[in-house]
Amino acid sequence: MRLISWNVNGVRAAVKKDLVSSVRQMQPDVLCLQETKAQDHQVLEALQDLSDYHITPYSAVRPGYSGTAVISRQNPIAIQQGLGIEEHDQEGRVISAEFDRFFLVTVYTPNSGNGLKRLDYRERWDRNFLLHVQSLEKTKPVIICGDLNVCHRPIDIARPQANYNKSPGYTQREIDGMDRLIDAGYVDSFRQFYPDTVKYSWWSMRAGARERNIGWRLDYFLASDALKDKLHNAAILNDVFGSDHCPVVLEVN
Repeated sequence: MRLISWNVNGVRAAVKKDLVSSVRQMQPDVLCLQETKAQDHQVLEALQDLSDYHITPYSAVRPGYSGTAVISRQNPIAIQQGLGIEEHDQEGRVISAEFDRFFLVTVYTPNSGNGLKRLDYRERWDRNFLLHVQSLEKTKPVIICGDLNVCHRPIDIARPQANYNKSPGYTQREIDGMDRLIDAGYVDSFRQFYPDTVKYSWWSMRAGARERNIGWRLDYFLASDALKDKLHNAAILNDVFGSDHCPVVLEVN
C-alpha cells in the first residue's frame, strides 16, 4: 500500500493549485489530509473529481479552521472520528481508519501558538493522543500520519538553536511528547530509511524560505514496531507544491 499524508493548508485553495492532478500523479492507495479548513460538505464538493476514492472528512465546529480527511481506494472497515474527549474533539483533528492489517490514524496536532500560549493544552493533547493509539494497538498495529507540529531532532529544523524553546513546534515539552510516542513502540519511518538525510516538509511563506530551503520537518509517518519489517520505503516529496507543506509517503508491503 502506498500511503500519503499532506497538510494542504485549505483543501479548496489546494484544489485551485492542482491538488487533484497531484493526487493522480502520486497514485496513493490512501491519502490523508490535514488542515482542510472546510466543513464536511465543502470537502466533498472540493474533491468531487476523486470520485473513485472513498472520502471521509472530519471538520472542526468552527468554520474554515483545522479539519482532516481520509481518502482511500478501499473502503475502511471502520472509521472513528476524534479522541472521544470533548475538549479535543471540537477541531476535527483525528481520524482513525481501520484496514485489514492495521489502523491508520491521521492527525493534525494542535500548534502551541504564538508566545506558546497553548503549550499546556498541547501537552494534554499529546498525552491523550498517545492513550488513543495505545488503545487501538490492543486490536491491531497502528500507523500514525500527519502534521505532528514538532521537529523531533536538530536535523529536522534548519535553525535549531534560534528556535529551541522559543518557537512552537520546537520546545522540549513538545519534543518530549514525540519521544513518548517513539518510546511506546513507534518507528519514525523516514528516519528508519534515511537516518542522516536533511529534508523538510514545511516552509514559512515569508522571505523565500522554501526556495532557500529554510524549513522544518513537521509531517511524519510513525509505524508500530509490529510493522517494522513490512515498511518498504518512505519519502518526502519536496517537488510537490500547492501548500506550505509538502506530502510525505510511506510504502507498506
